[in-house]
Amino acid sequence: AYNKGVDAIHPGFGFLSENAEFAEICQRSGIKFIGPDAKSIRLLGDKSEAKRTMKENGVPTIPGSDGEVESFEKAAELAEKIGFPLLIKASAGGGGRGMRVAESMNDLERAYKEASDEAKAYFGNGGVYMEKLLTSTKHIEFQIIADEMGNVVHLFERDCSMQRRKQKVIEETPCVVLSDKTRNKMGEAAVRAAKSCGYSNVGTVEFLLDGSENFYFMEMNTRVQVEHPITEMVTGIDIVKKQIEIAAGQPLKMNQNDVTMRGHSIECRI
Repeated sequence: AYNKGVDAIHPGFGFLSENAEFAEICQRSGIKFIGPDAKSIRLLGDKSEAKRTMKENGVPTIPGSDGEVESFEKAAELAEKIGFPLLIKASAGGGGRGMRVAESMNDLERAYKEASDEAKAYFGNGGVYMEKLLTSTKHIEFQIIADEMGNVVHLFERDCSMQRRKQKVIEETPCVVLSDKTRNKMGEAAVRAAKSCGYSNVGTVEFLLDGSENFYFMEMNTRVQVEHPITEMVTGIDIVKKQIEIAAGQPLKMNQNDVTMRGHSIECRI
């Protein structure tokens, strides 16, 4: 490969980090992509497929469609079963694009069409899926690290509930409303989520937490995230260094009991 002696590429946390095609090009060129393999990026990038995989592996998911909803007629049928309010989301979505709320049956056709059209415009794919809209929830994500030998640990949670225009503004760790019991259950579910698709390198499993401490898988980000430093502050683990070690074929050299949290950390995006 003509690659100027490059043996690895770290894609950062921009678009290339979740681009399966780019990961494949690196592999073909003999360059190690510092992140998960293309197969994991593809599976988890398709939100409806990811949800199905999690469901099969005992990770709690939000009630909704089983995969993409191919027509408005199907959407109306499903809406009767799931009940309102409903969220219609782009399968290939991200950043809050291709997402609409339907409060009632009168609303459904407009929401379905708008979500699908926006998804087509932004992602070149108009596929959408549906789920029950949970109200009064917190957005909690768990940082996971997985080596290439199948060992996975989580580095606890970040509370990302403070958002503006569907974009995170403030993240903190630990989450002040989470009991130790629920924290452990969510951590175990995050590890199970990573293992269910043979994941390696670092990633984030995103959950919604309701007022009764029920939690539901939302999606998995297949990259290091902008808010990773707050986790580094409380766990003392250098996440990007771990990414590089894992990409170099090194085992994790730690288990879940080795990961502890100390203090409190907040990130504000300006």
